[in-house]
Amino acid sequence: MLVVTILVAGGLYVFESLRRLPADAVAGSKKLARDLVEVAAAFRQGRIEISFTSYATSVTGSSYLQFANLRQTEVYTRQDEASLLWGTLDLPEVVVSATAPVEYTYYLDLDEGWEFRLESGRLLVQAPPIRFNRPAIDASEIRYEVRASSLLRDEEAALEQLKQGLMVMSERRAEEHIVLVREVGRSKVREFVERWLAGNFGDAEQYRVVVRFADEAPLATADRPAR
Repeated sequence: MLVVTILVAGGLYVFESLRRLPADAVAGSKKLARDLVEVAAAFRQGRIEISFTSYATSVTGSSYLQFANLRQTEVYTRQDEASLLWGTLDLPEVVVSATAPVEYTYYLDLDEGWEFRLESGRLLVQAPPIRFNRPAIDASEIRYEVRASSLLRDEEAALEQLKQGLMVMSERRAEEHIVLVREVGRSKVREFVERWLAGNFGDAEQYRVVVRFADEAPLATADRPAR
């Protein structure tokens, strides 16, 4: 009788499990379906931009996302020309230069406009333009040089004008050097967005993140194959 009782009880358990299986499977499928549309739903509800900005600000501790430091040895040159007699007599030119290590720091301002678009399995991110802090010139390492001199010209005045213009010239160089850090910035922003998606949405892995900056092609044409 004990064996019969065990067999009957086991049969009832198996029957009940099989009876519940379709319902459990349907419930699991519904949950999976809900998870798979989580990012899309966030876009429809407008949660993406707000959530990302809040997350990024709290992680970085400020409204700036710093992504690159560039240290360069720069050579700044100033060429002075002059003339007498209303331009009819040219005086010898004076060329002076300054050589110094300069550190540039590049960042994105999280308070500036971000745009996110979901398109064909891709999350298209248009980030703000790349900004830079005031360049840090190592004053202790500056070397000044007179490359071309003249007895008829004031070399000290030319050097003084060069010194006064160093910061302006370094800021111009910082803007020119953006091309050197652009791809580093793109990679860092992509990694940052991917970590944020993975921590907030269950279906984040199915989306490929594509990053463009504000001064590049708009999102509507981003990442299209060349013809």
